Amino acid sequence: MESYFLEWANLLLRWVHVITAIAWIGSSFYFVFLDNNLQKPNSPDLLEKGVGGAMWAVHGGGFYNPQKYMVAPKIIHTKLHWFYWESYSTWLSGFALFTVLYLYNAGTFLIDKSLMAWTPVVAGSAAVGLLVAFWLVYDSICRVFGFRKNGELIVAGLMIVVVAFCAWLANELFAGRAAFLLVGAMIATAMSANVFFWIIPGQRKVVAAMTSGETYDANALAIHGKRGKQRSVHNTYFTLPVIFAMLSNHYSFLYTHEHRWVLLFVMMLAGALIRQFFVQRHAFHLGRAANPWPFAAVGVVMILGVIVALRPAPPKVSAVPAQPVGFAQVQSLVGQHCIGCHGAQVQMKNVRLDSPDLIKQNAQNMYQQVVVTKQMPMGNATGLTEDDRALIGRWFQAGAKTD
Repeated sequence: MESYFLEWANLLLRWVHVITAIAWIGSSFYFVFLDNNLQKPNSPDLLEKGVGGAMWAVHGGGFYNPQKYMVAPKIIHTKLHWFYWESYSTWLSGFALFTVLYLYNAGTFLIDKSLMAWTPVVAGSAAVGLLVAFWLVYDSICRVFGFRKNGELIVAGLMIVVVAFCAWLANELFAGRAAFLLVGAMIATAMSANVFFWIIPGQRKVVAAMTSGETYDANALAIHGKRGKQRSVHNTYFTLPVIFAMLSNHYSFLYTHEHRWVLLFVMMLAGALIRQFFVQRHAFHLGRAANPWPFAAVGVVMILGVIVALRPAPPKVSAVPAQPVGFAQVQSLVGQHCIGCHGAQVQMKNVRLDSPDLIKQNAQNMYQQVVVTKQMPMGNATGLTEDDRALIGRWFQAGAKTD
């Protein structure tokens, strides 16, 4: 019964997490679009008000006229909307999901004893520690190098090295699926921390100065805008790598590969390059930047390289016809490798395999998870061999008979 309610918690938290992530990423992409498409107005009344960029847009039967003030407007006439709960809700729901699935079941999902035979408490503490450590390293790099000459290039180069190291380290310490998700969670934590520690506090100081009724130094306040802009831009480049890391942990051919950390890093870097293409493309059309197609080209070539490198070897054709598979053989394998999580006492994913009828009922699911995707057993903790998987595959393709 406990596993049943945990599955519901997993489903509902994942649902909330995806919804809030869509809201956060959507608003992030929209504001990057605005920054690259707003044009300095010619209208004297807008210039007098301090408008540094504006545009017209049409959507849903109405016309919109977004305007950007380079420091702050002299007065805010209507309600001021803050964009931060999208970020906070995404992180909170994501960490809750991570807790329910990985920390609560660390012995099953987080730990690979062939890599590190530590206790669930120690493994969970190390995983959370990595989230904090990544933020501290990233934040320190931004503080030290962010506003120096060529600072953004230095920050980008250092963060490429840091992310590569984290991808390697996580895959050396944790089960492959957990390692992929953990690397994504490290970057996502830094993104939300950017909003919490820098972007929103800086904006609050600007608004407080504006609404105080006292004279304020606009140049002194400008640093908050520059820092907020810096961290916001970083967040948009982090987006595609994070999404890939979160999705890829569902594909066992990636997280079970011998060089899985390299695959993860290359795909995340490709995502960042492709995101750079989309960011710079808007500025290119307005004559503000060079043609960004090389970024997209390099990113696509990297992805194609991974696809080619992972292509399966052609199947070996045996001169000896395959022997028919008896149900007793399949039932024996199920008893050795599956009953621990899908028996009378525990039914992970609400699946039971402790009788012939239940095995036949779940034959399609078994074939997909064990033979096609090879996601089960989780982390192959019970040592199911390729011959065993092939046997189950032949049994299913022959009709999944139990007699």
